[in-house]
Amino acid sequence: MKNIFKGTKGKGLCILIIVCLYLFIPPIRSNVNEALSVLKTLDVGSAKEYILSFGILAPIVSFLLMILQSIVAPLPAFIITFSNAGLFGWVNGAILSWSSAMAGATLCYYISKFFGRNVVGKLTSKIALEKVDEFFQRYGKYAILIARLIPFISFDIVSYAAGLTSMSFWSFFIATGIGQLPATIVYSYVGGMLTGTTKTFVMGLLILFALSALIVLLKKMWNDKKRIQV
Repeated sequence: MKNIFKGTKGKGLCILIIVCLYLFIPPIRSNVNEALSVLKTLDVGSAKEYILSFGILAPIVSFLLMILQSIVAPLPAFIITFSNAGLFGWVNGAILSWSSAMAGATLCYYISKFFGRNVVGKLTSKIALEKVDEFFQRYGKYAILIARLIPFISFDIVSYAAGLTSMSFWSFFIATGIGQLPATIVYSYVGGMLTGTTKTFVMGLLILFALSALIVLLKKMWNDKKRIQV
């Protein structure tokens, strides 16, 4: 008997079931709305308190939070990454943040594949999606790498956009995994220091790191483009 949960249609069915659970089961809808309220504050302390309130289920809740912020773009993932580092240590926090971000990116990719541009436009922003489309047309796989290195923009729009292109899932998955790994490690390492007066200093370092990484990638793209023209 063929497994109905295999292939793009099967994954789309799973997504549809999740949406129905949210719409028709009040306790689930209430918990999801509460989690969104916490993420929208952009406050690491509030996120930590929320995750810790679930006791031994805290890592699972953090994992689900990362997936939730992936779906509801453009909520930033760095809030959860910093929280994970502060709660579970930077190594365990990095593993949790990386794996949950990969799950979220995968879900965004398949939402696009199954439901198309109209649904994606409602989940994100049509204007932002159009800008990402243009960026994909110019730089392709580099768009994924650049987006993952900048902590203050939503990578989820890029995941949605990738699902609307002809890019295969494994090409997207590998580029996403490689692109987000260095940033996740760095942000997790400094995340534990986000207390008191160090917060502003560390945020400045993060911005400097992101800009430096962006400059390196732009230079590489420029060199590749020149090499192709030659």
